[in-house]
Amino acid sequence: MSLTYKDISEILKIIDSSNCEELVLEVGDTKLVVQRNGAGASTPLATAAAPVAAVEQPETPTVTKAEPTAPALQISASTQGEEVRAPMVGTFYRKPSPAEPAFVDEGQTVRKGDPLCLIEVMKLYTTIEAPIDGVVAAIGAEDTALVAHNQILFVIEPT
Repeated sequence: MSLTYKDISEILKIIDSSNCEELVLEVGDTKLVVQRNGAGASTPLATAAAPVAAVEQPETPTVTKAEPTAPALQISASTQGEEVRAPMVGTFYRKPSPAEPAFVDEGQTVRKGDPLCLIEVMKLYTTIEAPIDGVVAAIGAEDTALVAHNQILFVIEPT
């Protein structure tokens, strides 16, 4: 048995909503270490407030330091609708690959469950989906920018 991306994502969601400071999980030859704010480590895994996971293969520890690379885009106070926020710190991708068009653009109509973007954390990609039917009113991050936990990524006006 091995950990899938979905398994790791669910573990991170549980840790994020709990008081747990550290989790070490070993499944087969994979070791998952999750630490909030670098708890228990002499060298923090991340400077972000959200839990960050380091997945290690035997003899190859992985340490990541999260640092913002670009400021968030300003979303007008007059923009109203449902905010779609980043569930984790990671790299924001508007396109499924560099050669393809963006998932969505401002003014585009989306349906609940449509992919809006990808967030990459340590080579694991999370697809962020539209929570409602509506029109994309604003996009809050540049393609390939590092986004913060709970940062507004999109505003969707309901239809």
